[in-house]
Amino acid sequence: MAMLGYEFMQRAFIAGGLIGIIGPVLGLFLMLRRQALMADTLSHVSLAGVALGSLMNLNPVLTGFAVAVLGALIIEQLRRVYRTYSEVPVAIMLTSGLAIAVVLMSFSPNLSKSFSAYLFGSIVAVSDTQLRLIAIVAMAGVLFFIGLRRPLYQFAFDEETAFVSGTPVSLLSFMFAVFTGMTVAAAMPIVGVLLVSALIVLPASIALRLASGFLAAAVIAVAVGLCGVFSGLTASYYLNTPPGATIALILLAFLVAAVIVQKLLGIQHRNQKLNQYRRYNAYEKL
Repeated sequence: MAMLGYEFMQRAFIAGGLIGIIGPVLGLFLMLRRQALMADTLSHVSLAGVALGSLMNLNPVLTGFAVAVLGALIIEQLRRVYRTYSEVPVAIMLTSGLAIAVVLMSFSPNLSKSFSAYLFGSIVAVSDTQLRLIAIVAMAGVLFFIGLRRPLYQFAFDEETAFVSGTPVSLLSFMFAVFTGMTVAAAMPIVGVLLVSALIVLPASIALRLASGFLAAAVIAVAVGLCGVFSGLTASYYLNTPPGATIALILLAFLVAAVIVQKLLGIQHRNQKLNQYRRYNAYEKL
């Protein structure tokens, strides 16, 4: 294809493919933990880091990455304070991150004009530094999800049960929060701050409607994520549309199609934590 003759498109497809593998798997765990909005929250927090880096003449990619990880850790700590109200930490960090980003951008009029690439994503925004960062995050994600697949599986469904069975829940929560922040910050150049949660949550939403078990859900989520990213980047190039919005719309179309297929085939909705029996049956097979 002619578009792959351009170096920036090659970087975009490589970066998109890596995020398309890791993001949907992360989204699957976030949805099972009832934290679907965490990706959206951390993207706004990361925007504050980008603004801070730009004002201080630092690399905005690295500062955004660091602030996203810090935000994830703060959310995890707030979850321990508001145990009964699990949505409160997400709301606190969402408003705080956005407010800080807006205030920092107001200090430099020229800064706000250059933020469209961060808000909506840009094919040409994927630099060599970002590509290396995404590759590191993807490698860490593969090791994280494969090496800790059993405790992560039980941890995602029920933290109390995992704790009783001897799983180091506190350490696992810390590691999961760090990786969530890393993935969200890495996905920003592809889909932008406003739509980063679409790449993480929508493939997982489709998978949970169609899959008969957790492993099947992970495979479907990754397949949908990759198809959405590659088709979205291609359409964005030829139609001259924002890549983030294009990818999100295609994934949304996939979700609508999945719902229709589910209704036509009479597939039962399996998003009740994949039900108790399948949970422990699949856990033993991991």
